[in-house]
Amino acid sequence: MSDEVWKRDEIESPCIKVCVIDPKSRLCLGCLRSINEIGGWSLMSADERRAVMADLPARKDQVAPRRRGGRAARLRRSED
Repeated sequence: MSDEVWKRDEIESPCIKVCVIDPKSRLCLGCLRSINEIGGWSLMSADERRAVMADLPARKDQVAPRRRGGRAARLRRSED
């Protein structure tokens, strides 16, 4: 599959192709955008996109950690 859709010049996207929504914060764990921001990204003006991009670093503390140990950690927890 080609990555051309991810490289469109007209859209500065923070997407890293890890599209998982944190149930508590309702933010994407990959790019930290809300569902509404992801859905409306292509309709936003450049200024609106820049404003979202500027806010993303402050959102890191709002989401659950991305990795909890994978399969090995699940197996250890099931043994307890």
